[in-house]
Order: sequence, then C-alpha cells, then structure tokens
Amino acid sequence: MRVLAIFGPTAVGKTGVAIELADQLRERGEDPVAISCDAIQIYRGFEVLSGAATAEERARLEHRLLGIAELDEEFSAGRFAELAHAEIDALLAEGRRPIVVGGAGLYLRAALAELDLRPPVPAAVRAAVEAEVADRGPQALHAELPDELGSGVHPNDRKRIVRLTELARLGIAAHPSSSGLWGEGMRVPTLLVGLTADRDELRARIEARADEMVRLGAVDEVRSADLAGARRTARAAIGFDELLGGDAEAMKRAQWRFARRQLTWMRRMEDVTQLDRTGRRNADVAAEIVSLLDVAER
Repeated sequence: MRVLAIFGPTAVGKTGVAIELADQLRERGEDPVAISCDAIQIYRGFEVLSGAATAEERARLEHRLLGIAELDEEFSAGRFAELAHAEIDALLAEGRRPIVVGGAGLYLRAALAELDLRPPVPAAVRAAVEAEVADRGPQALHAELPDELGSGVHPNDRKRIVRLTELARLGIAAHPSSSGLWGEGMRVPTLLVGLTADRDELRARIEARADEMVRLGAVDEVRSADLAGARRTARAAIGFDELLGGDAEAMKRAQWRFARRQLTWMRRMEDVTQLDRTGRRNADVAAEIVSLLDVAER
C-alpha cells in the first residue's frame, strides 16, 4: 500500500481535497487517516492562524499530529520526523492508508524521507543571530551567507536565513542533498501530488482565507500566544508579526509571499505529480488522484 502525500501552497485547498479523497477511498473499502505536516499546526492555540482542520473536518477524516505541542515549546523537524515515521508505519501495519497533507516542505520531507539532521545550535549563537536579524533585517544576513548555504533561499525567508546564518557561524557547510527535497529517496512507496492554481485564483483564495482567519479570532490567538511567551518556532507562523501589529493586509501579503515560495519549492521536488485545480471542485481533484493511485499501484 502506498502513502498518499498532498503538497501545495497555503489556501490551495489541501484539506478539502484530502477529505474528498478519503470519502472516495472509503467507497473502495479503505480506512484512511490524515497526517498533518505543518510546522505551525503542531501547536495548540494556533488552530485558526495555522488553518488546521476544523472539528467538523476532523469528524469526516481523522487528522493526526495536530496540536501536539505547547506554544512555549521549541519544536524541530527532527522531532517531527520521529513522530511522523511512527504514525505512518503504524497505519501501514494496520492496513490503513496514510494521507500526508502539508505545505511546509521541510516537514513533508521529514515525514516521508530520512533526514540527515545538523547538530543543534548553542543557545548563545542562536540568541546572537536572533538579535542581529531583528536589528539588521533578514536581507542583510542573507547577503552575507556563503553561496552553498544561501543559494535558492529567498531574502525575506527569515526563518531559513536565521537557521543558515547559525550554521555559517558554526562553520557547518550545507549538506550535499540540501538542494533537493528527498536526498536518498522516500522511506516507503509514496504517491506525491502537488496542487497548484493560477495566480488570480490562488491570491483570491489566500485573501478570503485570511479574512476568515481574522473573523474567527486569529488576532486573539496571536495576542494570547505573545503573552504566553511563544517560542521562536511558534512565532514563525506566517502572519504572526503582522497580526500582532494589527495589520491584516500585511498578513495577506505575507501569506502570498509564502505561497510563492512554496510553489518554487514544489517545482524542485522529485517525483511530484502536479495537478492544477483552478476552477475545479475538491471532489474532481480527488477523483484524479485516485486514478493516479490506481496507475501507481498496478
């Protein structure tokens, strides 16, 4: 049995497609379970801001690895990899289909491949780099990165620039497989599907979703997280700083920039089947994925 993995930019409709896909798989006698691969959906208290599956959606399709960490807890891709591997392996052993759903490329890789993780960064180095990026901005630090570390990283991608600057300060070179997604390949047979949409539809989806987040209380989530001492890995949520400053329009722009980076990442993926869902219903996209699965498993 193959794992199904659905990747795509924010607001493209991954959760909706996964739910429709699960319905169609159940009609064939399967018992699928979704595994969330999102660096922010792991946190309790960010259900709205992260776009996590709602209670109604989770009633239609079980989702795992949602809300498993506190906001004041530092979380890593390595820790996530251990949890995701255990979930996937257990489901396969039970004869249940894992549907891995995510928009965070690193966490998707963590779930599906074997990561060659770099050592943890000393607290003093981390604090110094955080202070410097706050003072000078991510673009300045990006310009100082060695080519082998900074190549392919957007100058506004604060989280990755901080991490790569930390590695540079420690004299740790980029891993040879860092330019690709999977390195040695996936752990288990997987059908990887990337959802796309044309620029106008995707931007409209992002703006509508951002408006809905604000309506449902994303600003209150951010303020509560700030008061609770949310760690930097939680504060990396797209739109956190913007909503903390009361600027919902800036949050929409940040979401759009992030979506463009996700699409760039997806174009670099190996063995990904891209599906354009522009103007298409979730059920129609899900039916095409089922057809792809049938071909892959022949």
